[in-house]
Amino acid sequence: MTVEIVENTVEIPEDVNLTLQDNKVAVTGPNGKVERDFGHAKLNISYTNNMFRVWAENPRKKEVSLVNTLTSHVGNMIKGVTDGFTYYLKIVFIHFPMNFQVQGNKLIINNFIGEQAPRTAKIIPGVDVRVDGDDIIVSGPDIEAVGQTAANIQQSTHIRNKDLRKFLDGIYVYKKE
Repeated sequence: MTVEIVENTVEIPEDVNLTLQDNKVAVTGPNGKVERDFGHAKLNISYTNNMFRVWAENPRKKEVSLVNTLTSHVGNMIKGVTDGFTYYLKIVFIHFPMNFQVQGNKLIINNFIGEQAPRTAKIIPGVDVRVDGDDIIVSGPDIEAVGQTAANIQQSTHIRNKDLRKFLDGIYVYKKE
């Protein structure tokens, strides 16, 4: 009986420190630290000689895809702690000028289409949000936290019960790095 092995590896750069403990991966680098738990994946994971290796023996289709998914996640973690991730959002208003304030873990949007009550967007911990002119810059080491924060900001200015062809006001993601 032959044993089929599906494996994938990720090389760890010199300025990045990876720790593996009970399927929990922590990557530390110049831009910070990102942790992730891979306990749900019943795969073999090892880290030796600056190589992160994921493999499965006699895998089913789902396990084969999980091998590549886990290595992609670790690659994104490495990219995040070395280069970081940045989302750029454009502030668009035609009718009413909007005002923004970052207060703790919330972005407060005042005067959106003339509304009296301010709208808020949740900022996930570990993410930096800056307002620069008519741009909002969301950056951080964790791609999921940065993407979710950008989505929260964009969704907070979703327009309902108005003609979307006429009311183009809002905040929209226009570039990802």
